[in-house]
Parts: sequence; structure tokens; C-alpha cells
Amino acid sequence: MEFAELIRTPRVDNVVLHRPFYPAVEGTLCLTGHHLILSSRQDNTEELWLLHSNIDAIDKRFVGPLGTIIIKCKDFRIIQLDIPGMEECLNIASSIEALSTLDSITLMYPFFYRPMFEVIEDGWHSFLPEQEFEFYSSAVNYFVTLRYFFSFELFCVFQTSEWRLSYVNKEFAVCSSYPPIVIVPKSIDDEALRKVATFRHGGRFPVLSYYHKKNGMVIMRSGQPLTGTNGRRCKEDEKLINATLRAGKRGYIIDTRSLTVAQQARAKGGGFEQEAHYPQWRRIHKSIERYHILQESLIKLVEACNDQTHNMDRWLSKLEASNWLTHIKEILTTACLAAQCIDREGASILIHGTEGTDSTLQVTSLAQIILEPRSRTIRGFEALIEREWLQAGHPFQQRCAQSAYCNSRQKWESPVFLLFLDCVWQILRQFPCSFEFNENFLIMLFEHAYASQFGTFLGNNESERWVHCSHGAISFLVVLVTS
Repeated sequence: MEFAELIRTPRVDNVVLHRPFYPAVEGTLCLTGHHLILSSRQDNTEELWLLHSNIDAIDKRFVGPLGTIIIKCKDFRIIQLDIPGMEECLNIASSIEALSTLDSITLMYPFFYRPMFEVIEDGWHSFLPEQEFEFYSSAVNYFVTLRYFFSFELFCVFQTSEWRLSYVNKEFAVCSSYPPIVIVPKSIDDEALRKVATFRHGGRFPVLSYYHKKNGMVIMRSGQPLTGTNGRRCKEDEKLINATLRAGKRGYIIDTRSLTVAQQARAKGGGFEQEAHYPQWRRIHKSIERYHILQESLIKLVEACNDQTHNMDRWLSKLEASNWLTHIKEILTTACLAAQCIDREGASILIHGTEGTDSTLQVTSLAQIILEPRSRTIRGFEALIEREWLQAGHPFQQRCAQSAYCNSRQKWESPVFLLFLDCVWQILRQFPCSFEFNENFLIMLFEHAYASQFGTFLGNNESERWVHCSHGAISFLVVLVTS
């Protein structure tokens, strides 16, 4: 398919651009295969370059011969274009609608983008599981040296005798949403991992998410166990989870669903860990919403922000009614609980919800930000996003397909990643000196997750990105690691 087939009118002169907090600008509007461009000859006026993939919805209005297109973007911007001529306005609107809803991933802009800067590091290979394993392992010699010189142990070093790199998922043979290489207990062989994968939702068997150097406790994550109504069990799964415990220690299983939801999942083949089969583990249920509930919450929040007719009391009432801050509170409370289990109680934890690709990742990521200073640096936060979101299988293409303005909504669309970034912002506001970055960094990540010239957030998992993106698109992380 040629993009020219979708562009009915490629150029219109004397178009007036209106944006909040900016003066109106008159210029020439051009449509390309991936951008809407408005260029003006006025001095000190920047060109508008808007990716079609950033367009969430458009509205058309007509007053006599003048047509108006209101563009609502996924990053919440609202842009108004006054176009002379009804036919030109209809053609532009039709072209934008077609270009902003392309289905094929290979037609996206990242496959056509050519950077104007020198790429000195491959972002696709900047944060690999081998490097994380090496990071933990390299701490051994360093901390052992400290212990030798200072005669006391400052940290509990990563025990390479207890963990290993597993290549069981090579070519994504076991789980399409996991990376080819994962870190698992050394006492569990690959054949056992394959059996555990059949017992966990989506093949997402428990893997190492975080190792706490202070006391050697770990965070594991997985999908829900497929116990069903018959109480199915898997001894390999029980052995794998118990292998993460030290002698005489107990662990916690944090289920990000309410007990009622977890029990209802059994009727669909899912379920939760039975205490009789996991006696060394205590199960805790923390209800974190997802899917359409979060999407509706975001829509109400954006509506409240855009409504400038009410007073402060009315605004606060609408903010509360959106439940956005309630969701943030639930997630942060669960993350703090996980951090306390690790640091205060000296207990390892396993975190999962249903699939293990949404609320699970929110909690594991935030717990690491609380516990690990490295995660609060720019490089460490990039590694966290790569490890706990991209490699961990968060379906970005489904969750970020639309934002708050689109009228046609799918059940899998949900601002899970945006909610996580907002949670990080809440922590950042309380402890600004503990972070190497500011809110602009978080905003940039949000914008690129929904529309970008880079391929980092395309696809729904590592297997899709491996097929489509890593050989034909540039990773967003290459910009961050080289800047």
C-alpha cells in the first residue's frame, strides 16, 4: 500500500492553527505518510510536526465555507485547525483518520525514521538479562573485598551458586511474553521450568525480578497458577518457589487481585496458590484495578482537567469521582508492602495477578524504586523499564492503542504504564533529591509509549519486537543512553 493513496489533499494554504496558551498561527498545512505539518513564514514561529499515530480522535465543524478540525492527541493536547474550503477540510479529516489508524506494525513511522544523530550504542542490546546477572555477580568480589578490609559484612552479596541464567525460552519456545533468557534458581532445571510453564497463565513461570543485596531476599513475578476448580497442583512449581527461600525463612505471595476475583478466576481455569501446597508462604490479596476501569478513570480525569467552567470545589469533586488518585494509592500501598516484606521482615515475595503483565509489573517496578537507589538514576530507571516492562511482556501496543479521547474503545486498552509513571511522580515529589531525573523525563517516556519515532514500545512482547523492530527500527533507549 502506498501512503499517497490515503492522502486526498496533501497541502492546504492559509490554515490557522489554534493551541491553548499559544497565539494563533497562519501557515501551510502538509500531510505526509506519518506527519501532519504546519509551517508558517512568521518570525519566531516553530513548525508543528504531529505524528499521525499520536492522534486519538478528531472532530469536524463547518461555519459557511470555513471548516474546522479539532485534533485530540494521545498525549492530551488539543489542536484546532481552521481550514478554508469545505472540500479541503473533509479531505484532510478523511486522510488523517485513515493515516492515524494503520493496522500494520511495519507501516509505522519507526521503520521509516532515520536519525540526524550518530548512533553510538545499540539500544536493543543495552539492558540484557546477562548484564543484570553480571551486575549482581560483580557485586560479589566488591563486597567480599569490603568485608575483608573492614571486617564486617555491609551487604549480602548475590550468590551465583543459588541462581543461574536459563535459556529455556530460546526462540520464545516456552513463553512468548518472556525474553529468551531469564534468571531462575540454580536448583531448578529447564525441564522443570517447562512443566511449571504449563501450570502458570501464559506460560509465565516464576522468574527473578529483583535481588536485595542488603539481606539476599528476592522479588519473583509470574502469572497466576492454573489450579482451576479441581485444585490442580504442580510439584515442580512448589519446588521452584521454595527454592527462593533461605533456611528457616518464610515468604509472601502478593496477589494483586481481591480474594473474590481470585476465587472467580478458578471457574475459568485460573486460581491462586493453596496454602496446603505452599505451607511456607503466606498469601496476601491486594485489589488493584485494571483494563476498562482504569481507562474510564483516565477519561474522567482528562474531562475534569479540560473543563474550565467550574470552581475549585467542583474540580476537586470531579477529581475524586475519577478515582485516579485512588488507583495510585492502591498501587503505592501494595508496592510499599512488598518493599517492607523484603527490607524490614527479611522475607522473599512472589507477585502476580492474572496474566502478570499489568498490575504485577507496576508493583515490582515501584518496589525496586523504593528499595534500590540505582533504579532512581537515569540509567538504572532505563534498565528498570527495559527489564520490568519491555522484557517482562507488558502489551504496550494493546494498552496504548488509544488514550482518553477515542470514542471506540477496546477492552484491552488501559493506561497501566501511565499510572505507573504517575506513581513514580508521586514518589519523586516527596523525595526529589533521591532521583537523578525530574518529571520531564517521565513525561517523555509517556509520550513515546503512545506515539514515537522509535520502535521501543511497538508490539506487545519481546517476540513481536524481535521479529519486527530490532532489525528495522531504532530503540528509544539509544537516545537516552547516548544523551
